Amino acid sequence: MTALTDPPKGSFQIGMLLSDTRYRSITLQAIAAIILAASIAYLANNLATNLAAQGLRIDFSFLGAPAGYDINQTLIEYTSQSTNIRAAFVGILNTLLVAFLACLMATVFGVLAGVLRLSNNWLVSKLMAFYVEIFRNIPVLIWIIIIFTIMTAVLPGPRAFRGDNATSSMLFDAFAFTNRGIYIPAPVWGAGSMVVVATFIASVIGVFAYRRYATNLLFATGKLLPMTWPSIAIFFVPTLIMFFIMGQPVSLDYPELKGFNFAGGIKIGAPLIAIWFALSIYTGAFIAENVRAGIQAISKGQTEAAGALGLRSGRITSLIVLPQALRIIIPPLISNYLNITKNSSLAILVGYADVTATLGGITLNQTGRAIECVLLLMLFYLIISLTISAVINVYNNAIKLKER
Repeated sequence: MTALTDPPKGSFQIGMLLSDTRYRSITLQAIAAIILAASIAYLANNLATNLAAQGLRIDFSFLGAPAGYDINQTLIEYTSQSTNIRAAFVGILNTLLVAFLACLMATVFGVLAGVLRLSNNWLVSKLMAFYVEIFRNIPVLIWIIIIFTIMTAVLPGPRAFRGDNATSSMLFDAFAFTNRGIYIPAPVWGAGSMVVVATFIASVIGVFAYRRYATNLLFATGKLLPMTWPSIAIFFVPTLIMFFIMGQPVSLDYPELKGFNFAGGIKIGAPLIAIWFALSIYTGAFIAENVRAGIQAISKGQTEAAGALGLRSGRITSLIVLPQALRIIIPPLISNYLNITKNSSLAILVGYADVTATLGGITLNQTGRAIECVLLLMLFYLIISLTISAVINVYNNAIKLKER
C-alpha cells in the first residue's frame, strides 16, 4: 500500500528541483556553491586588475634572493646570505619549536592545576584557583613582557661569571642563567649513539605497552599488576645497559665562559623562554578549567564504588576518572593548542624570530611583497592548524564511546 507521504511518481520536471524535497537540498547547495565560486572569482579578478593597473603582479621569485639579515636563534644552518625561503623555513621551525614546547608545558600545568583545584586541601585548591583566575584574565601579551623584562633586568650578564671576583656562578658547573638566556650542556653524539637512541625510543614504547597490557588485564581478569616500578625499570634499564655496552657514546659539551659570552652547550635565548613560559602559563589556566570540568562531570558514585572495591585513589583517577574525563577534555583542548600556535606570532614583540618575524616582518619590509608574504603566512598557519586538529581528532575518535 502506498503511504500518503510518498512523493507522486512521474516524469522529472525542472520545477521539482525546488518543489520536491528529494532534490531541494541538493539544488540549494549547488546554488550556494556557484555563488561562492563566483564571489571568489570576482575577488581574484578584481585583485589581478588592480595589481595590473599599478604595474604589479604576484611573483614569488623573491624567495630565491639573498635574505640579507641575521637571525639570532636558528635550528638549522643559516647566514645572512641565505635565501629568503631559507629564512622563512628557519622562522617556521622556530614557530613549531615554541608551539611544541608551549603545548607540552601548558598541558602539564593545566592537568596539575585542574586536578589540584579539586583537592580536599583548602590551601592547595585556593592557590590553584588563584593561578587560574590571575593568568587567564590578563592578556598573554602582558605576560610575555613581564617574563622577558624579569629575565633581562634581574638575571646577571655573562661578565658576572668571570674572574675570582665573580658575583654569579654556574649551577652544578653546567647551567648558566644570564640575561641573554640560559646555557645548558649539549649532547655530543659519538659512534653507536644511534643504537642508544633507538633503545631509548623502544623503552618509551615499552612503557606504554606494559601499562596498556596491565590495564587490559585488570579489566579482563581483575588481576592488579604494579605500575610504577616496572615502568621505571623499562624506561631506564635497557637504555643504561646499551649505553655502557656501546662504550658510552653520548657525552656532554658544557658551556664555558670565553671572552664576553659563553661558548659551547646549548643556548636557550631569553626571547624563546619568555614566549614559551608566557604561552604555557596562560593557556595552562584554560586547560586547568577544562580538566576540572571533565573530572567533575564524572559521577561521584563511580569513585565511591571503586573505593569500595579496594582501589587506591591513584588507581581510581588513572583507570576510572581520567579515561572518561578525557572524552570531555579533548575537544576544547584542540582549541587551546590552536591558540598557542597562533599566539606564538606575538614572539616578534621580544625579538624571537618566528615565521611572522622573518617572512611576515623583515622579508616583507625588504622586498615589498606584502601580498605574497601574507598569503604564505596564511597558508602556513592554516596547514599547521588543520594538522593539529586532525591529529587530536584521531585520538579523540579513539577514546570516544563506541555505540552499538
